[in-house]
Amino acid sequence: MACSSCSTGKDGQPRGCKNNGTCGTDGCNKLTVFDWLSNMSLPNGQQPFDCVEVRFKNSRKEFFRNADNLSLSIGDVVATQAKSGHDVGIVTLTGELVKVQMKRKKVAWDDKALPKIYRKAAQRDIDIWQKCRNKEEEIKKRSREIAISLNLQMKLSDVEFQGDGSKATFYYTAEERVDFRQLIKDMARAFGIRIEMRQIGYRQEAQRLGGIGSCGRELCCSTWLTDFRSVNTASARYQQLALNPQKLAGQCGKLKCCLNYELDMYLEALKDFPSPDSKLQTQKGISFCQKVDIFKETLWFSYKNEPANWHALNKQQVQEILQLNANGKKIVSLEEFAADNIKEEQLTFENVVGQDSLTRFDKPSRRKRGKNKKRRNKKRKTTSNA
Repeated sequence: MACSSCSTGKDGQPRGCKNNGTCGTDGCNKLTVFDWLSNMSLPNGQQPFDCVEVRFKNSRKEFFRNADNLSLSIGDVVATQAKSGHDVGIVTLTGELVKVQMKRKKVAWDDKALPKIYRKAAQRDIDIWQKCRNKEEEIKKRSREIAISLNLQMKLSDVEFQGDGSKATFYYTAEERVDFRQLIKDMARAFGIRIEMRQIGYRQEAQRLGGIGSCGRELCCSTWLTDFRSVNTASARYQQLALNPQKLAGQCGKLKCCLNYELDMYLEALKDFPSPDSKLQTQKGISFCQKVDIFKETLWFSYKNEPANWHALNKQQVQEILQLNANGKKIVSLEEFAADNIKEEQLTFENVVGQDSLTRFDKPSRRKRGKNKKRRNKKRKTTSNA
């Protein structure tokens, strides 16, 4: 994120830099896009692109047509077309870069059915919008209580009001199909608004709600990641990672998306690597591969009778031995090849921050002080008597 001190206010707007998301960079919001064409002027005679990107609550973004040629910039609050009534959102992208985003998300910019922007939001529109946003947490809590009373196996994760306050969209996750017809009737009676239920996946839930990952950074899906590619355990195997579900799973309960980030590099490095299932024929017996280090290009082998005694061989040595075995020849032992790779490494420990003693913060014992005082008193007495 651009602002390091930002947090979310009651109205859903970021606070910290006091610009409330209208600083012109849109860096305080989820799935922000940097407009690298903002300082470039259009050629003579070319009209600006008539579509803009508008952000609503959390990571929901949609494209709208600026039919009235309004002067819009990043951070403007606008009233947009909805299925019924109007919605209120914040402009996050304008200009030619919107066309690139629409092509990337497979939205036709010449589609006549594309919704329109009505106007810049008036103060009355903003007041109604913020009033509805302030009620979302209370309504979400009440709707969860209604769902629990109906014994529905579902989780209501988020509530989003329409800008005019006439409709609320409830986002939920569920393992199986849920019959929520009675739930809609009860919530419509309790809240007096139109209800729309929308099921999302666990990754989309994490994207909407956000959070901090095990790496200490904000979740990728809520900051910049827009497409969710399938992740399987083979990605962890190729990267020599332990198949521990607690470490490989993210906050959504699924495998972490970052397992795919470096997968292509590992697959490229493993192309000319010997197979981990390869066996080396020696005169002392057959040896099996126990461990592979792709970065150091090192493989560890051990004999069948000595599984705890590993011998480190580099990639070229293993390929040479496999070539000899393919020609019907056996090497004498692994020790001859592994002896060339043994290097004496001297570990040096440096005192970086000046922490010499581990007990530097310990309180001195009072007993020693008492004994020292007694000794001093005895010395004084002997000297005075003399």
